[in-house]
Amino acid sequence: MNETYQCERVETAYYKIGLFSKMNRVTIKALRHYDEIGLLPPAFIEEFTGYRYYSSAQLPILHQILALREMGFTLDEIKQVQGGIPEQELLQKKKLEIMKKIATETLRLAQIESYLTQKDGDSNEYHIILKDLPQVIVASMRTVIPGYDALFDVVPPMGAEMERLGCVCAVPEYCFNIYHDGEYRETDVDVEICEAVTEKKADTEMLTFKTIDRVEYAACVLHKGPYEGFPKAYNAVLKWVENNGYEIIDNPRESYIDGIWNQDSAEDWLTEIQFPVKKVD
Repeated sequence: MNETYQCERVETAYYKIGLFSKMNRVTIKALRHYDEIGLLPPAFIEEFTGYRYYSSAQLPILHQILALREMGFTLDEIKQVQGGIPEQELLQKKKLEIMKKIATETLRLAQIESYLTQKDGDSNEYHIILKDLPQVIVASMRTVIPGYDALFDVVPPMGAEMERLGCVCAVPEYCFNIYHDGEYRETDVDVEICEAVTEKKADTEMLTFKTIDRVEYAACVLHKGPYEGFPKAYNAVLKWVENNGYEIIDNPRESYIDGIWNQDSAEDWLTEIQFPVKKVD
């Protein structure tokens, strides 16, 4: 006579912490920590031995904890789910966080690739960064100059006019040129020379006072040396903009940090070239 044997079924199974740990591939230390922070307390603790027991009914809870941890959720976030916040809500939030991180890391990767593909002589010379340009009040003079050397002739009279009007330069100093041609030119350059000041004065024949809005993102590069070397710096920025998924949205600026007024050698002149940009959708 054949007999069919079946394992005895009980409504709820209980497991010592060691067995529960092995079954679920989670350390005893982690289970104790989950207990300490109220995330997953044992089903009961034996009074005399102090043994911790977990029930089969707690398996789905532990699996949820482990799955969410794998997805990068913190224990505090997981406690929020247990506290009643819909898991779907936290998943959507985490998805957006991860997408932002991916976008940031993708940009970094593109920047690295951009530097790796530069010629050996250029890779160490030019390093492009993104930064914002502040809103400023400026005294400006717009003119067309035959070439960059002519700047040395037009800037001193502008400075004298600002002094006559009692202009006070802003701190930190921000002296820059805006090139309305939209690109580097060697001759007949349409330039607006700007000096950040603390307040507007009445316009004169030479000077106009206005507010220039903040630029959220500008691709910036430092050029050290004479102004004749600007084309290489311009090309480095333009190449970076193209390779990193940006587009130019306004005219470039040249911000003069060190120059003939404080350096004896042209090799020590320092200029920052700034291109307002935005990310291409």
